[in-house]
Amino acid sequence: MAQSVLGSLTLGYRPLWNRARALAGLRLVAHEDAHSVDGEHLLRTLGELWTSESPALLLSVQGRGLLANVVAHAEAAGPMLEIPAAWLDDARLRSAVRSARQRGVRMLASGPPGADLDMEAARCFERRSVRLSATDAAAALQAAARARAATAAGRMAGRADDSPVRPDALVDGVASRALAEHALDQQGAWAVAGWPSDDVAHAWRGQPIPPTRRAIVRVMNAIDEEQSLERIEHLFGQEPTLAYRLLLYLNSAGLGLPTGISSLRHGFMMLGFRKLNAWLAEQLPGASEDANLRPLNAALVVRGQLMGHLMEAGIEADLQREVYLCGLFSQLDLVLDEPLRNSFARIPLSERIVSAAISHTGPYAPALLIATALESGPPDRVRALRTAYDLSAEEVNRALLRTLASPD
Repeated sequence: MAQSVLGSLTLGYRPLWNRARALAGLRLVAHEDAHSVDGEHLLRTLGELWTSESPALLLSVQGRGLLANVVAHAEAAGPMLEIPAAWLDDARLRSAVRSARQRGVRMLASGPPGADLDMEAARCFERRSVRLSATDAAAALQAAARARAATAAGRMAGRADDSPVRPDALVDGVASRALAEHALDQQGAWAVAGWPSDDVAHAWRGQPIPPTRRAIVRVMNAIDEEQSLERIEHLFGQEPTLAYRLLLYLNSAGLGLPTGISSLRHGFMMLGFRKLNAWLAEQLPGASEDANLRPLNAALVVRGQLMGHLMEAGIEADLQREVYLCGLFSQLDLVLDEPLRNSFARIPLSERIVSAAISHTGPYAPALLIATALESGPPDRVRALRTAYDLSAEEVNRALLRTLASPD
């Protein structure tokens, strides 16, 4: 039996967030673990896993030879391809890019903000991807400050012509909330790669991040429409703060329920939907309208889903939900602005969750560490974890692709 191409790659991913703080797509980063990886096989594998319901996919291949092979076999219906502008000095790649464009393949050229393409090459690309250096980021923030000052003085600022962030670009290297807002809201960037979650959370420093009004209303609407228990549980599990607050409430002495409720589903059944709806209504006055929290929460949702796919073989449904909760709660210290141990001490979580999140030990630790490393960390980290926990590249990559291809 021929080896799958997924056994010869180390993959990683980054979500791409648009101006609405909604998912514009996913960047899938591919590093070769072996020579002579078949680009056509890779594209065919992605095509088999991706559906019309899946997010838009941007494939970023980290190797000239494999990239040229992928471009040569790419079709218009396949993923968008990221092409480093500096690699277009390679005649084979340049020719493949030109032919791919004629077939309708969507591509973007990546490089620093100042990198220019000649006219022939520029025509091949739908948009640009720019990686901001520390100097570029500082220049962008200065341009943002000047635009705000102009607005405050009553002048129409519009887009800043002196910013390295250009309209309709994909922007990488966005390390602060202010820079993300400049790129998306002021400059009209198509998307930013990744999200400055630490800096977004910093705005709430000293107090827990509240649940968003959007999440609360979605759950209340689902209850009013008598949607399934599974759907309500799914919606509740979209925000760590909302799920954590409910577990606190379910285990409070004043509620009078049996203690030790450690799962959302158990809590729903014990509380009943009428009381649950009333509790949700009580959360609305303190809810947040901050759209910048959506990507932060979504990243933890994906982490939980990925952990479930990494561990799903032989695990029953209740444990699957527990594994998901481990991923969702793995950064409660960021969300609640306190040590994880303090947060976990208030609710009766499984020791499997506690040990994985705090000390990186126990049965859930491998899945949590790998899921975190796949968030476009260095490929060597993913490879080391695969070796340490005796997991194959094939099973890790397939779990990742199944997670990313599945709609919300």
